[in-house]
Amino acid sequence: MERTLVLLKPDALQRAIAMQILERFERRGLRFIGLKLVAASREQASQHYAEHEGKFFFDGLVAHLQSGPVVAVVLEGPEAISVVRAMVGATRPHEAAAGTIRGDLALAGLRNLVHASDSPETAAREIAHWFDADEVLDYDRQLDRWVYESD
Repeated sequence: MERTLVLLKPDALQRAIAMQILERFERRGLRFIGLKLVAASREQASQHYAEHEGKFFFDGLVAHLQSGPVVAVVLEGPEAISVVRAMVGATRPHEAAAGTIRGDLALAGLRNLVHASDSPETAAREIAHWFDADEVLDYDRQLDRWVYESD
């Protein structure tokens, strides 16, 4: 099982489509193991996007993440990182394929609704950045035997 972080950015909440986006992940079979509403501080937003510091778009990313509430989510499932990235679509909404979250729901620039971890290392770092260890839960879900293959 793999874990990944997803952030529903302020534009998802302001447009009242956060639950619609979360539902897509749940319907796909991913398990929610961490979920909370956060008001990101400048420091928290800057640390989240630290790899982009110094780039022309860094300040805009940070400001956007601070512009309203964020839903932070930890999802778990087989190949969760690549599954979520495929579901989210290309970073630039106008390049995102129809059927993806961004392709169906986003239109322009920074208003791309969602952030998703891009590797196991990034996911581990980002999960630890947004969640305390006791906020990420392990539990059995009976329907998993109908969604996941047995080893």
